[in-house]
Amino acid sequence: MNQYEKMYKEKVRPIDEAIQCIQSDYDVVVGQCASEPQGTMARLHTLAPLVNNVRVFSVLTLNPYDFYMKSEMQGHFELASWFHAPGSRAAIKAGAGTVTFVPNMLHRAASDRLHARPPEVFIGTCTPPDKNGFVSLSLGITYEKDILEHAKHVILEVNPRLPRTFGDTHLHISQVNWFVEHEQEVPSLPAPQPSDTDKLIGQHIADLVEDGSTIQLGIGGIPNAAALALRDKKDLGVHTEMFVDSMMELYEQGVITNRRKAFKKDKFICTFAMGSRKLYDWLDDNVAVEFQRGSWVNDPAVVARNSRMVSINTCLMVDFTGQVASESIGTSQYSGTGGQSDTAQGAVSGFDGLGKSIIACYASAKGGTVSTIVPTLPEGSAVTLHRSFVDHVVTEHGVAKLRGRTVKERTQALIQIAAPEFRQELLDKAKALGYI
Repeated sequence: MNQYEKMYKEKVRPIDEAIQCIQSDYDVVVGQCASEPQGTMARLHTLAPLVNNVRVFSVLTLNPYDFYMKSEMQGHFELASWFHAPGSRAAIKAGAGTVTFVPNMLHRAASDRLHARPPEVFIGTCTPPDKNGFVSLSLGITYEKDILEHAKHVILEVNPRLPRTFGDTHLHISQVNWFVEHEQEVPSLPAPQPSDTDKLIGQHIADLVEDGSTIQLGIGGIPNAAALALRDKKDLGVHTEMFVDSMMELYEQGVITNRRKAFKKDKFICTFAMGSRKLYDWLDDNVAVEFQRGSWVNDPAVVARNSRMVSINTCLMVDFTGQVASESIGTSQYSGTGGQSDTAQGAVSGFDGLGKSIIACYASAKGGTVSTIVPTLPEGSAVTLHRSFVDHVVTEHGVAKLRGRTVKERTQALIQIAAPEFRQELLDKAKALGYI
């Protein structure tokens, strides 16, 4: 046993013992998505008799953990969510009083939290250590590494099923207070099968992407459909916050090569990954993929250094002036800002003047009873993307080009891609508002 193996063994603790460092009034930050420390988070509620006013900061919390789902946790724990998921939405709807929301842009998630208040505890996940005493933070360093470098207590959940990845993911065991060993399947997010409507939107998106472009692409029916429609493109590159299965598939098909990137040539650049087990196996020891901190990857100034940068995001609704609401409907917070504003701003500010930002949505919602192209956003809606940064808006009915255009031109273009059954009503409202 070498010195690092000995050091590691001395730091291994059972979960219930490791979390004893959490005290009343502490702030705890946990890893996001596939880096979520699920074994540890499932035990946080057991501390309730001992602590009060503990806030747990998380992004897209995957499981409905007792510490925030049970109403009796009120006063003991509060989930502070950067991006809501089904569990947090359900807790809010049930009136549990245990969930709040943290407005942010992804590239500033860590710096803003540290500015407001450095956390006492960070809990994340990692691979087992190598012979030199280094673990890999594996599938996500969006804010994780920045936060753990400032936390008083660092707990890492060791899962041998995590892939070892490259970039800024390495961490020496001397920087960790406690390790808890918890082997489990890595949280996955299988790609949904695109609908016919998704495919129509995907084709419109693909028509805007030129050979040699650098793309940012998320997950979901519309992004997956866009990826399918990109199969005839050549020499695409990737600079993205989230690495997903479709990027691996396009690489294997020879569509993505990263060879024509002006910045970080020959490399995939991302800040976290989530997808299938096949994706995780492909990422393991894959030198073609570089994970970097979200503060750098999603910095609009860094995004703008890419050639022919194309940012592809989705939204809930767009108003006549081009304001994009992607995270809330009125005062009801549905998800979060994420990196949409970061990558959209970076794309339209591209150094070569050839970048594009694409915002996609279905033309209608709630079974076709509501238009997503609206005269004004509902009262209280968060504006995720400022209208000055909106470039292309895409629905199944076409593309509205908004960049640099007047309110009159924007209104006319958006009505043209609205669901046909709403167009006359929207036109009448536009005239009443004096927009056209």
